[in-house]
Amino acid sequence: MVESETPTSTPRVFLVDDHAMFRAGVRAELGNYVDLVGEAGTVAEAIATIQSVKPDVVLLDVHMPDGGGRAVLEAVRKADASIRFLALSVSDAAEDVIGLVRAGARGYVTKTISAAELADAIRRVADGDAVFSPRLAGFVLDAFTQNPTAPLRDPDLDQLTNREREVLRLLARGYAYKEIGSELFISVKTVETHVSSVLRKLQMSNRYELSRWAVDRRLI
Repeated sequence: MVESETPTSTPRVFLVDDHAMFRAGVRAELGNYVDLVGEAGTVAEAIATIQSVKPDVVLLDVHMPDGGGRAVLEAVRKADASIRFLALSVSDAAEDVIGLVRAGARGYVTKTISAAELADAIRRVADGDAVFSPRLAGFVLDAFTQNPTAPLRDPDLDQLTNREREVLRLLARGYAYKEIGSELFISVKTVETHVSSVLRKLQMSNRYELSRWAVDRRLI
């Protein structure tokens, strides 16, 4: 007689987020659900520590300095493809979701999720399932159904840095340069530099063309 499969053990989770207070909140909320084996606040620290700790699931913020969550995911997966990633972000933009899926994430949920729901998502990802918040799952389905034979890529978006994408998203929402600077904690001059770079890369002439382009790709 074949024995039944052993129940899934408590998943070992590594947390990556550049906000210490948020990490503390997640530790407090998830402590009774999962085994939190480590955390990191920077991309470099995350890459180095994850490879030594080897967790089951990395709970990953998307927007951080130095390449963000995607940089962590891509670096770690080159060394160990068995580690699974679940994105936990304030962003619900289609471009962020598709970008992380393309890089290899097994799921993507927003920070409005409850602790119990997040713990369930972590367990499911650890077991090999793909987990998305309902609205975000629609982005992934759309990407496949609109052109099922094409990879989840957008060459135009791929040439933009994470910071340029953040500036572009806020620009498309109607933010003034000063407001973008305040939101991202950068100077107006730096905002102008990023906008100029995006215009050059996308071969556009003004912010209104950029805004329409961003809306068409559901970046806002």
